[in-house]
Parts: sequence; C-alpha cells; structure tokens
Amino acid sequence: MMSGNALRDLNTLPASERKNDSSSKGNFTKTCNGNTIENVEELQKKNPSSVCINGGETINAAVEVANSEVEYIESENLGDLEDVNTCLELLPGLESKDWVLVVETLNNVRRLSIFHREEMHSMLGDLIPLVVKSLKNPRSAVCKTAIMTSADIFSAYNDDLIEFLDPLLVQLLLKSSQDKRFVCEAAERALEVMTTSVFPMSLLPKLQPYLKNRNPRIRAKASMCFSRSVPRLGVEGIQEYGIDKLIQVAASQLSDQLPESREAARTLLLELQTVYEKSNGLSTTIPEQPEMNSWEHFCQSKLSPLSAQAVLRVTNIAREGLVIGS
Repeated sequence: MMSGNALRDLNTLPASERKNDSSSKGNFTKTCNGNTIENVEELQKKNPSSVCINGGETINAAVEVANSEVEYIESENLGDLEDVNTCLELLPGLESKDWVLVVETLNNVRRLSIFHREEMHSMLGDLIPLVVKSLKNPRSAVCKTAIMTSADIFSAYNDDLIEFLDPLLVQLLLKSSQDKRFVCEAAERALEVMTTSVFPMSLLPKLQPYLKNRNPRIRAKASMCFSRSVPRLGVEGIQEYGIDKLIQVAASQLSDQLPESREAARTLLLELQTVYEKSNGLSTTIPEQPEMNSWEHFCQSKLSPLSAQAVLRVTNIAREGLVIGS
C-alpha cells in the first residue's frame, strides 16, 4: 500500500517544479585563486553585484550563476572511494543545509552502491528517506543527482528495495512528468532502470495504483513502466500473475487521454495475445470461426463488450499487418 505522504505528493506538484528555469546552471561551488566560492546566493546577499576573492579578483555573481555548471557524472564514470569507512557516514551530509555537500554525499552514495554494495545495505532504511528528501529539493542540481542516485540504488539492490519503493516511485513519476526537460529525462532513465532491476511480480502491484492517478502524465509514465515490466515475467510468470488481470489493466489504458498511455497499452496487449496463444497452442493466423479458447473468445469473456471490441481491433490490426508483411 502507498503511504499517505506518497499520495499527497502525487496530487500536488510544488510550484517550484512548475517553473521552467535553468537551474542546472550556477550556484555550484567553484574554486578561484585557491579559495572556494561556497554559495553564490549567500555571496549575492553580501554584495548583489560582485564577489571579491583574496581582496583582489572581483567576480560578477550573476556571471558566475550563468556560467558555472554542475557536472553530472554517469555511473560508468564514477570512481571508487579512497576512504570507505569515512564515506559510510552519509546521513549528516544528506541532512545538511549546504546543498553542495548534499550533492557530494549523493555521489558518494552512488559510489558505495556500485563498489561497496554490502557495506551500505544495512543503511537502506535510513538512507532512502533522505534520498527522497533530495528528490523533492527545488534546486535542480540536488534533484537530478538524487534521481541518478536512485537509478544506481535500483541497479545495486533490486528486490531488496521493494519495502522502500513507494516514496521513491512516486517522486520519480512526478519528476518524469514535469516540464524541466533535463530532470524529466533523468527520471525517465531511472524508471527504466527500476523496471529492469526490480522483479515484476513485486513491481507490478506497486505500479498499478498509479495507472488510475488523476494526473494524466503520471498515468502515462506508470503505463510505460507497467508495459515494460510485464514481458520480464515470461509466459509462466504472466499466467501466474493472471493474464485476465493484465488484459483488464491494458484495456483500461486504451482510451486514456495521453498517447503514451495508449501506446503502452497496445504494446502490452500484443504481448499478452502472443503469450495467450502460445500457452493455448493456437495458430497466429486469423481463424475463420473463433474457437472457444481463442483470443477473441477470451477477450469477450473477460471484458465488457466495448472494451473487448477495442482490444480486438488493436490486436487484429497488428496481426493483419504481420500477415500482409510476411
């Protein structure tokens, strides 16, 4: 079950997330003449027009904000840690009000999940809520780094994350649905990693409530995750989960508001049709007279007449295209 906090997060997007700013730039630490500029915003409070370093070099704070960029390190480019024990003391860094320290600590979480999975495993219960806190951070540098951290944690811990998944999932769905493109794309990649890392028998029940969310973007992202995850069950897994349940889920998405949801539903239905016909030893050609165990009869027995008609239209068009193309 989703927590009350997770549901509230879904229903309310913070105003800061609706702003289409360029916050991937600026406000990150930058070293000049051996000294580090700690925080551009605080420097601007002291002198809104410029910052003086070592009593000599004057730097325009606005130029710094425009020109300095946060470096987002891809997982394969992360190096191991020199002092693992020190870096395992992660919680103070993630709770810090210094956003630069938070970003650095998040990157250390990523390194630990890649190179020292076992050492960090016992900390997941305390760690995940702080990663979620960073996902909610209005500062894009913190938010995107937290998204990348989530992806690395998914890759490292797989099903061990299932009890902590709800708050991560709701934030990633929110971030993948917003207008800030570079954050959105990072969240979409993290969701893809999640669907390939977490066993679908555990993941699908977590995704299913979001397919009915009132936010159409949330529904679309959840539908795409659901559609990607089902094939990983395999034929036996789909039968165990319940092909009748899955066809009802897919049918409900065919009439959704957004094309991404509808396309995900079509992809899922074609997968289910293939599995059904293989498991029942049916021909993939169009029968002149539907048999009692045919795909058509199955759809009509499990769905309302209108839903069955819509499903059969999708699957028959795809099959006719295959026959014509062969």
